[in-house]
Amino acid sequence: MTQKLLAGSFQLMKSLNRSLILNTIRTEGPISRAEIAKLTKLTPPTVSNIVKELIDSDIVIESNQGESRGGRKPTMLVINGKNFFVIGIEVSPASIYSVITNLNAKIIDSVSIDIHHPITNESLLSFLSKSVKQLLDKNNWINREHILGIGVAMHGIVDIENGISIYAPGLKLRNIPIKEHLESEFNLTVKVDNDANSMALGEAWFGHGYDIGDFVCVNVGQGIGAGIIINGKLLHGNEFLSGEIGHMTIDIDGPKCSCGNYGCLEALAAGPYLAERAKKQLAMGEKSMLIHMTGHNLDKLTGELIYEAASQGDPFSINVLKETGKYLGIGLSNLIHTINPSCIIMGGGVTKSGHILLDSLKETIKQRGLTEQAKSTQVMLTKLGDQAAVIGAVCLVLVELFFTQSPQTSII
Repeated sequence: MTQKLLAGSFQLMKSLNRSLILNTIRTEGPISRAEIAKLTKLTPPTVSNIVKELIDSDIVIESNQGESRGGRKPTMLVINGKNFFVIGIEVSPASIYSVITNLNAKIIDSVSIDIHHPITNESLLSFLSKSVKQLLDKNNWINREHILGIGVAMHGIVDIENGISIYAPGLKLRNIPIKEHLESEFNLTVKVDNDANSMALGEAWFGHGYDIGDFVCVNVGQGIGAGIIINGKLLHGNEFLSGEIGHMTIDIDGPKCSCGNYGCLEALAAGPYLAERAKKQLAMGEKSMLIHMTGHNLDKLTGELIYEAASQGDPFSINVLKETGKYLGIGLSNLIHTINPSCIIMGGGVTKSGHILLDSLKETIKQRGLTEQAKSTQVMLTKLGDQAAVIGAVCLVLVELFFTQSPQTSII
């Protein structure tokens, strides 16, 4: 197989008919050429010619023969998912987590690099390159020509058209040319989106969102964001601001948020603010086992410790989580009344607080919903768990491969 053929495999799939056929094989395979023609309404010769090109590129392979309907048994076609690979990267304020997967999003290997603060655009780009190089070096058995692209799930606001991180609040950086840098460095197609949108893509392709046309994926960690899918399409908004629910105002007299406003959902329910709220209450004389768990040093207090204390029955910690669940429930009620999704899928570190937080969240939605349907909107935890964002990053490339129209938004 020539390098030229493989290098062009990404572009090979980008024409309308090729993408249509490829996606039909992905969703319906094993499938015969005749059945592809029937489903796509393309002519049999067109299907045969395109399938031959896809087989020559090794992206599609012939499987076992199907059942005969009076003539020869048809040869079945499937995606050669195990022979091609995608690199996915999740960039959080604290670390860069990178994986290499096959086309079925099965993780082959991973690398994690801590981010040292303060950091510059140049040093972050250097860390990104380092993470990819480490993955490639650890997996040098993989043919580089079979790696189809790099997807990056970046926290904050992202210009998806140019692959630029417009604002990464956790890193205090702006205008980071991620796509340009990585494409120049590795000569691979690079797609960049924010972490909540990436999580939504991951859930749509491999999680609870599969076959659901309207849902919202909410990431609650060091910040709060949402990936919104409507009619099978990821909503980005006019200037890529869609889903920034962490900055909806919940309490106009609330604490100051990192964005400069007061009373944002993020300032009331994101991980760092949850711990900060507990610190202030403890400093004012509230009693809790957290005081002993931190060795009387409240600077060591984290959301994880609050959850641990709550799981041991500490009334103060239980109340903190219930209060956080109430704030999230208010925010999600606003989202339900605005978007009216079929379900809400929750991910991120704060959601690991378990039933105490989630029960409070659901009860708040039940109290505030305008209709019985709104009150009973299904809320569930992400199926992909801690891997949701990085698998979503992989899906940024998969979407580009399998779809031609609005590749960053069409997902189903």
